[in-house]
Parts: sequence; structure tokens; C-alpha cells
Amino acid sequence: MTALDLSSPVAVVGTGTMGQGIAQVALVAGHPVRLYDAAPGQARQAADAIGARLDRLVEKERMGAAERDAARARLQPVDELTALAGCSLVVEAVLERLDVKQELLRAVEDIVSDDCLLATNTSSLSVTAIGGALRVPGRFVGLHFFNPAPLLPLVEVVSGFATDVTSTTRAYETARAWGKTPVACADTPGFIVNRLARPFYAEAFAVYESQGADPATIDAVLRECGGFRMGAFELTDLIGQDVNESVTHSVWQSFFQDVRFTPSLAQRRLVESGRLGRKTGRGWYDYADGAERPEPHTAEPADPPAHVIAEGDLGPASELLELIRRAGIEVRERDEDKGTRLVLPGGGQLVLADGQASVEFLDVVYFDLALDYRTASRIALSHCQDTSARTVAEATGLFQALGKKVSVIGDVPGMIVARTVARIIDLAVEAVAKGVATEEDIDTAMRLGVNYPLGPFEWSRRLGRGWAGELLDEMHEIDPSGRYAPSLALYRYACAAREREDTP
Repeated sequence: MTALDLSSPVAVVGTGTMGQGIAQVALVAGHPVRLYDAAPGQARQAADAIGARLDRLVEKERMGAAERDAARARLQPVDELTALAGCSLVVEAVLERLDVKQELLRAVEDIVSDDCLLATNTSSLSVTAIGGALRVPGRFVGLHFFNPAPLLPLVEVVSGFATDVTSTTRAYETARAWGKTPVACADTPGFIVNRLARPFYAEAFAVYESQGADPATIDAVLRECGGFRMGAFELTDLIGQDVNESVTHSVWQSFFQDVRFTPSLAQRRLVESGRLGRKTGRGWYDYADGAERPEPHTAEPADPPAHVIAEGDLGPASELLELIRRAGIEVRERDEDKGTRLVLPGGGQLVLADGQASVEFLDVVYFDLALDYRTASRIALSHCQDTSARTVAEATGLFQALGKKVSVIGDVPGMIVARTVARIIDLAVEAVAKGVATEEDIDTAMRLGVNYPLGPFEWSRRLGRGWAGELLDEMHEIDPSGRYAPSLALYRYACAAREREDTP
């Protein structure tokens, strides 16, 4: 089954931000597009808004004037649903309410032919449930675009329980013909991106709620150490706290209140107070004119240690040894079966975040996982109140000698980046095991949909297939609520890797 022919009319029902964006994508691809909205005059206003955006593309020399004029000629606002007869694809982008979508699509189904593809742009409702109200549910799919649709490349093509393979394939190929990057997924709460992105927000909020660090510091560590484009607090302020919390709550409820998706009480209080982020002028941060952005905690300068003793290869942080040498600090290597750590001159230990707490050990400072220790501009350190001041100072001075800013946080098991990445990997592995999507599509979705520096399986290959499970096991021992219990799928994933390594 191939993509829709460009001569086939496409209809978009609902002319809000997403509806206009989807219509513009189909229009620029070359289709005749019909716009419908139940509110009188709204379709005409939407067509004018799309035309204005095409004008801006011409001004920026991203589209020729003749191409714009041809696109405008193909755009037709309509006042009646009956005008959608003859369309080959109808995409609804109306209010996120199941009853509203079902009623609309039943009406559309009575107008269009039985071979017309019907699609929803829902981000939170079940495609299966929406399609369950249709006479021909096999031709119904999810086409989840990301905002702004004309700019963001990702489209999640969602197959409901009753969706025919031919319908999914046609929708997938059509999205690709429109210049998008489609990924195929089963109808699961949150689909790919909104399901797997929950730990990025949840773990940042959990660190904050435990008073491990403030929002500015957590955001800085996620950006400057973890390589994420934005931190969780600034990103949810941009999205809207009400919108982000609503998605989290929807996923949590849809998974029968699975503890791994539990919403944040701190975010709930923010929403209740009306501090919804940029759109209201205040969220986690204050956006009023003249308001100063809080600075992340950054440690004062400390002297570097004269030497360190490396026990083991430091695993995912092994590149640190060469960086330490380049900084002029002597590295003494000791091949002892005592794990992977650095011993500082005062006898304290510097250990990569492994899911345990510093309070469990004598004089230990943990350091967080980095996307790339060579380019990371900030490193987080974690210790308990009993850790010696000398050990903290030596650990701080060591990373400062490598050109890093240092943020010292509380005794947080798994720290910030490490626990976030581990949980994302776990959910991704479980999603593949349950047939939600392929490893390749999941990595693509998370890189393009939320701009992660690596997809979950790219992280896993870099860190080792057993890394996430080992860290989560340690966190689950400290917090046996189930929030950090590694999935059975992750256990099997790690075991399969060990079996391959042991095979001669």
C-alpha cells in the first residue's frame, strides 16, 4: 500500500494550532486541503492564518511565490461536514474528549466513502476507543503530529486494536511522503514519546521533592551534564504545567495507577496555584519583566588532589582517567577486585552513581552520569552529612581541574542523570517486549519527538545492557515501593547480553 496520491483531497477537522499545522503540512506536500470547524467563521480564519504563514516562508526564501500561490489555491475552508465527501483522508484535531471525537467521526463516516482513511491526532486518548464507535474501524489510525507540526519531523502512526495493516501502511507512507519521519507503534497509553518521557519529568520532580536540589540546579545538570536540550522544570514551564500534568495523569490512570507513572504532588500544587509556566508568567520560574533567573548551585573553587588511585576501569566513566592525566593529576592504577572507583589522597572514594546512597558507606562521594565527560561543562556530586569535608573538597577540585563546574546535591540515590536515563531505558525495553514499537523507532521517536541526545537503546549500548537494571535494583532495595523495580523485560534483556558474551 502506497502513500495517498497528491491529487487526493485531504480534510482537517478542527482548526486550532495543531489542525492548522497539519493542514499546512498536507498543503505544502501538494494535496488539495479542506478545512472544517464547527465554530462559524473559524475555518476561514484558519485558512487566512495558514496563508500568512506561507507568506512568511516566501519572505524567508523557503518557498517560491508561485508555489505559495498554488498552495493557497488548493486550500478550501468549508462550512459543512458534507463538503468532506470525496476526501481520501480526514484528520480530526478537535477537543481531547472521547465522546466529542467519536460523535464527530461517526458523522464524518456517514459522508465519506468506505475507502477514505480516517485519522486522529490525539496525544492522550486511546485510538482503539475512538475507533470503536465507527462502522468501519479498520480504516481508522492515529496520526500524532508534534507541535509545531510544520517544523517538527516526527509523526507517531498508531494502530488501534481493530486497525487494518493496509490502513497503517498507507498512513505511514503518506506521512513519509509529506516529508515527515514516521514511527509505527501500537495503541498504548502515551504511545511512544509521552510514555517513555515520563521519567524525565518525574525523576527531576522527585529529586526536588526530596530536597536533593533546587530546580535551577537540576535543570543545569540535565543540560550541561546529561546533554538534554532543556531541563525538566524549564521544559514543563514551556509546555504548560497543566498540559504536562494532564498527560502524566492520563498515562498513570491508563496504566491502572502504575506506581512508575505516579504524578508529582509538587507539580499538582503548582497547577492548583495557577502557576502554569510561561503562559501565565510564572511556573517553576518567574517570567515577569525584570525577574532574575535563579542560578544553579555551583561549588566554590577547590584545590585538585595531587593524585588519584583508580580501582577498576570506571565503566561508563572510563574516559575520565585520560582527562585526569591530561589535567596533570597522577593516576595510579590498582587492579583489585573492589569495584570501580577512584580513591582520593585523603582515603575517600569517588564513585559513579550506581543507585546506592552515600550514607550507606564510609566517606564516599558519588558523581553523576554524563553524556560525554569530555564535553560536559558541569558535573553533579552527591554525598551525605557524614562525608568528610576533605573528600568533598578533593572530589570538587578534581572535576574543576578538568574544566567542569561542580554542583553538589544531597544524598540522592542514582543522582539526577543516571536515575533518569536508567528509568527511560527500562520503559523502552519493556515497550519493545510488549510489541509497542521497534528499538529503532523508539530511538528515533525520542530523539526527534523530545530532542533527547540519544535514544534509550543508544544509551543502553553505550552504557552496557546490564547497567540500567543494576542501578534500578539498588534503588528498588532502598525504595521498595515498586517505582524503581526493573521490569522483567529489562532483566531478560540484560541476561540475553550476558549469554552472548559467555558463548564461545
